[in-house]
Amino acid sequence: MVSRPIAVLLLGLTAWATTALAEPLRVLSWGGAYERAQREALFDPFTEQTGRDVEVHQYDGGLDALRRAEADWDVIDMTRSQAMAACREGLLQPLPHNLPAPAPDGTPAERDFLPGAIGECALTHSIFATVVAYRRDAFPGRRPTRIADLFDQQRFPGPRALQRTPAVNLEWALLSYGVAREELYRLLSTPRGLRLALDRLGELEETHWWEAGDESPRLLTESEVVMASGYNGRFFDAVINQGADIEILWDAQVQEHETWAIPRHARQPDKAREFIRFATSTERLAELARRIPYGPARRSAILQVTTHPDSDLDMRLHMPTHPLNDAGAIVKDEDWYASTRSRLDDYFEAWLALRGCLISVNEPCPSP
Repeated sequence: MVSRPIAVLLLGLTAWATTALAEPLRVLSWGGAYERAQREALFDPFTEQTGRDVEVHQYDGGLDALRRAEADWDVIDMTRSQAMAACREGLLQPLPHNLPAPAPDGTPAERDFLPGAIGECALTHSIFATVVAYRRDAFPGRRPTRIADLFDQQRFPGPRALQRTPAVNLEWALLSYGVAREELYRLLSTPRGLRLALDRLGELEETHWWEAGDESPRLLTESEVVMASGYNGRFFDAVINQGADIEILWDAQVQEHETWAIPRHARQPDKAREFIRFATSTERLAELARRIPYGPARRSAILQVTTHPDSDLDMRLHMPTHPLNDAGAIVKDEDWYASTRSRLDDYFEAWLALRGCLISVNEPCPSP
């Protein structure tokens, strides 16, 4: 017969184990169409395989929440430039180099993943692009064909929507002057380059500054603006699922790595690593790209991408990394942004304040 103290201890351990098993994996992601695609391709299959629920929280990027010690997430979906900055601040846990699984044919992960995808604290899963899209009915004759048209208000009049961040906007502004792509970040590292870029942005007569990823497609579909920046997958979703009459301008798309990372204070780091290994497998990355057209970070997954499960569209043609879309792409210098992000964000916000921009992202920013 088991003594009473031992029986109590066993009951306690059983209760603890049950609670630990029942605790969901807390994932911080971006919401909207992106989260829906992740739910179908990653979260639900992970739950089916492990029995562990996935609880998704939404954010719009940034490191402020991560800097708070009480941040209660196990895994974060974040851009590589932000992950690099967070890693340097000690906000993320280092990832073991052997974390990702080999390809189905046995190819080691380090040869299957794209260059730079396996980092110290983050593992790239997809390549997304920030692009410009426009309403077809706003320009029934001449259509925008190059990024300089974003700033050409004579031929293409109407309000614009841009993300409330210096990233991408600065690159596009300099390109509109004719600056060569290979000179962008060298010039942006100088006061003159920053002034040129901000002056060009300041020439836009009516700008809506958006923050949440689903805001940009909404502004376009509701005719509040005629041209808008945004994530290529969100615009694709607006066309496929909402019937939006919009077109993506692929010229000067800015590509960036999207990664999985584990915060320093994660309560379930072992489960987080298990999820990342699962979510970055060849099969899972291909299934994600079938639902939202971001380029998989594994060569083996790229080969397995087929059609959209509902519309039968060839998803390869809608990925930013496809050769038809990639010709004029800019690869974002994530190391440069990781080193300058804090100062650059402050500088950009000061510029917005100087212009007298309204705090609300849903209202236009008046000319200075």
